[in-house]
Amino acid sequence: MIALVWLVPLLPLIGFLVNGLGRNVLSKGVLGFIGSAVVLGSFIISVLIFNELHSSPQAAHVIPLFDWIQAGNFKVPFSFQVDGLSAIMLLIITGIGFLIHVYSTGYMHYDAGFAKFFAYLNLFIFFMLLLVLGSNYVVMFIGWEGVGLCSYLLIGFWFTNSAYASAAKKAFVMNRIGDLGFLIAVFLIFTTFGSIEFTEVFSKADGPGIGAGMLTLITILLFVGATGKSAQVPLFTWLPDAMAGPTPVSALIHAATMVTAGIYMIARSNILFTLAPYTLDIVAVIGIVTALLAAAIAITQTDIKKVLAYSTVSQLGYMFLGLGVGAFTGSFFHVITHAFFKALLFLGAGSVIHGMSNEQDMRLMGGLRSKLPVTFWTMLAGTIAIAGLPPFSGFFSKDEILAHAYEHNKLLWVLGVIGAMLTSFYMFRMLFLTFSGKFRGTHEQEHHAHESPSSMTIPLVILAILSVAGGLLNVPEALGGSQWLHEFLSPVFAASTASAAHGEPMDHATEFMLMAISVGGALVSLVIAYFRYGKSGHVPAPDFGPRSFFAKLSYHKFYIDEFYDALIRKPLDAVSGFLFSVVDKTGIDGLVNGLGKGTVETSKGLRLLQTGNIGFYIFMMVIGILAILVYSFIKI
Repeated sequence: MIALVWLVPLLPLIGFLVNGLGRNVLSKGVLGFIGSAVVLGSFIISVLIFNELHSSPQAAHVIPLFDWIQAGNFKVPFSFQVDGLSAIMLLIITGIGFLIHVYSTGYMHYDAGFAKFFAYLNLFIFFMLLLVLGSNYVVMFIGWEGVGLCSYLLIGFWFTNSAYASAAKKAFVMNRIGDLGFLIAVFLIFTTFGSIEFTEVFSKADGPGIGAGMLTLITILLFVGATGKSAQVPLFTWLPDAMAGPTPVSALIHAATMVTAGIYMIARSNILFTLAPYTLDIVAVIGIVTALLAAAIAITQTDIKKVLAYSTVSQLGYMFLGLGVGAFTGSFFHVITHAFFKALLFLGAGSVIHGMSNEQDMRLMGGLRSKLPVTFWTMLAGTIAIAGLPPFSGFFSKDEILAHAYEHNKLLWVLGVIGAMLTSFYMFRMLFLTFSGKFRGTHEQEHHAHESPSSMTIPLVILAILSVAGGLLNVPEALGGSQWLHEFLSPVFAASTASAAHGEPMDHATEFMLMAISVGGALVSLVIAYFRYGKSGHVPAPDFGPRSFFAKLSYHKFYIDEFYDALIRKPLDAVSGFLFSVVDKTGIDGLVNGLGKGTVETSKGLRLLQTGNIGFYIFMMVIGILAILVYSFIKI
């Protein structure tokens, strides 16, 4: 079955072509069925591939399809690599992607661009599958750029709204900044290793002649690419603005696909990063800074989707913290659990918005528990999971990252625990503001508030179950588990495990202590959020009150966008204006247009010599002969 892996990306591509070409012919029911069915087909094949791989584990299966580029020593085969890492990503992308497609059939049913939306979703899935299946950096880069293109199309799907169109452009431009670093890294990888194939590059990584300086440079450039795609400081501000797209797009981008691309790329290149410890330190520091900054912004947001957007940025910071401290399995474990509970939370938010007639401000919600019971209970499961409370999935993945951070650097662990407490606070704040207390919207909204159709609630229930049980994939030995995920991914991270320096394994008493501190902190935050927003029914004021300097700073996102605008955009606009008006328009255009104008004016003068008078022509011939004679005399 592994040899048929090419069918996995092919099916969504076929769905894109059929829905795109048949958008004016096929009914919405057929369009939704085709868009969902092709992803379901890819999921079924992915399950079969996973089972075959699990029954006969091997480091990697490389499936060559055809020779793509060949120029001298530069060869790029179009081939796929199937191993534990890519197999799990296939399940996440196609499984979560299928649920989002089904959800979209209900959420987007009345939208005029229904067919185009499903075509874009299928294309997005195709490029993401290409990204995780590529056996070399060039095929990965094609998928990398493809998901960037599709994110632009989906974020700006309602492009008649200028703010939404601007958000799409912002995402596209900021991703291009990171992509440049990735592209330069690919050039350096070929120059250094003579290949861009994963198997060849990684086998030569610790060989003779490969300098530590070059590895550090390559990995830093790869990390720059990851900061753009996975929204880390300083290239993170595009992700909250991506909320401009329809809610299923938010779930797709923020949970299972695009934002995890940077994590996947670093996990895939783990041996390169292990051999560049300085880069790992940078990754860890950037990760924890991003986690804390985004969490500090999320605690005051009033738009339900903005809270979840900054939550995504924060959780991605945790994943990078895990990568930076060498917890590759733990970081990837958090990718899996995050896909479950974040897709659930975004789709749950979409269900709330759907029931509230497109209202997103939590200050105008409240009391929705009785009106949207399925949405409430499923979002409660997702909130508990992301808060890191046992025995839900987020507890196990976040605990593993924090345990490695404790071993690596105690300060990183302390900051990680603070971030976990902030996560618990802003998520339960969101839950209480949305579902508890009295209804604060209009009478019309209260009258029409209703539970979503089954096409939207069934995916919520499935994701809630996964959010509850997903942690069983890698239960630590201290809790009687076998760490199945660690064993399954061990061939992928074997080289890094062998190269890294290992001390004494953490004793169970220390593990229990760390778990207790983490869970205790999350519970304290839950209680504070409950008394603040649940029991008392407090609603944030528009100005946050007279003594709320930090709240205002947080609500305005610490003015980072304004800082970028003043420091980068305006100076670039000024330089561009100068180059356009002075250098381009006056200088270059002036020179070119001046030469053209001079030629025209000279021609106007010369054409006067053509009088048609024979006597004048004879006179000019005589003048010409005399001029030649004078020239010849002077020359002699």
